[in-house]
Amino acid sequence: MASFKTITNIPEALLKIISSLNFTHMSEIQDKSINPILEGKDILAQSKTGSGKTLAFGIPAVMRTDMTKNRPQTIIITPTRELAEQIAVELRKIAAFKPNLKVLTLYGGVPLRAQADSLAKGSHILIGTPGRIQDHLAKETLVLDSIKTLVLDEADRMLDMGFYDEIVKIGSNMPRAKQTLLFSATFPKNIEKLAKALLKQPLTIKVDTLIEESKIDEVVYETDDKFKTLNTLIQSYKPESLLIFCNTKAEVIALTDRLVGCGHSVIDIHGDLDQRDRNESVIAFSNKSKRIMVATDVASRGLDIKDIALVINYDLPFDQEVYTHRIGRTGRADATGTALSLFTPNDSDKCSYVLSKARKAQMKELRVDAAFKMASKYDTLCINGGKKTKLRAGDILGTFCKEIGIDNKMIGKINITETKSYIALDYTIVERVFKALKKTPIKKKKYISWILD
Repeated sequence: MASFKTITNIPEALLKIISSLNFTHMSEIQDKSINPILEGKDILAQSKTGSGKTLAFGIPAVMRTDMTKNRPQTIIITPTRELAEQIAVELRKIAAFKPNLKVLTLYGGVPLRAQADSLAKGSHILIGTPGRIQDHLAKETLVLDSIKTLVLDEADRMLDMGFYDEIVKIGSNMPRAKQTLLFSATFPKNIEKLAKALLKQPLTIKVDTLIEESKIDEVVYETDDKFKTLNTLIQSYKPESLLIFCNTKAEVIALTDRLVGCGHSVIDIHGDLDQRDRNESVIAFSNKSKRIMVATDVASRGLDIKDIALVINYDLPFDQEVYTHRIGRTGRADATGTALSLFTPNDSDKCSYVLSKARKAQMKELRVDAAFKMASKYDTLCINGGKKTKLRAGDILGTFCKEIGIDNKMIGKINITETKSYIALDYTIVERVFKALKKTPIKKKKYISWILD
């Protein structure tokens, strides 16, 4: 694949940032779309989750931002809050070479007034969900007459959620001469309809449209007792991390409770959680203080969770596209993965598409370690300070190691958000650190801390 140096007029400072993020060569979607986007062409791109499309539209968005104008110039519409936040994190990283470039997120679960106040202060790149963007337009806290580029990310998912009219209406609030970039994992008929409504003579790009069969081992197990079978699979496969999908939030909550009762380290995520809880669920799973995540399809797209060893469909999804996105959470980038699906005799018709591509296995073939539990050696400590208080990972490490006397080998991943810091600590020391922080300052400042459940 081509080097990022082949991007037309890319600044040297941006190349250095890209290199520091360990991106060596462009992915196929980046190679085929970045220069045409910079030339101003509309793009209709089919590319699966995890193919690098965020940088494909993100690099041009940052490069073309006019810093002399403190008004929105690019708006990115996504189906979920999680995807909006994930994109914002990536864009802020590459935008570091342009001081004061402002990226704002607009999604539900956060007070509208706080977002309106931020909009009033000016911004350059907006990232949001259709419903919340509509809310701001209705209240006239958002004006889109300065938009040069509209990006629709995971457009098929947004249409599945019934957002066609909202997207078209949002687009009508922008200049007719704007550039439109539509990215979708699949190309159903309603995507073609949306493309005709919004795009002008687009360049069509299709890459990475199929999950590589060699990368994901797809297996199905027939069972009359799904929970017993699930425990058997866990004790046989013994994965480092496990993502389990259920179809309803009620099933997610019930299954999480049952797995916790079996001694596993489990967190759940579903649409009824507020944004803070959803973010903390992702952090606890990604830093390995929780080894199992049980989720509805809110997690099949948009969550930046890497290195998932095993995906299990506890409930079979309702259609093939959802199945494809679910199993695509494993085997990402250059990794391989395994996806297991459970079905009962009553599910045979519903899972015909799974059976047609996955191999059917027998429980008797498994070697079970009945003593195995997916327990974590980490707990997560939360501190009420983050980027806004200029708290850095180095500050936290220095205090923990030098002041409290913790061996750095006992400290895992550190996540720092705008207002909070999350530190994975060996479970044997987390209480000690928690108590020490009541009287130990970090950078001469006392912080409140607590241990996440």
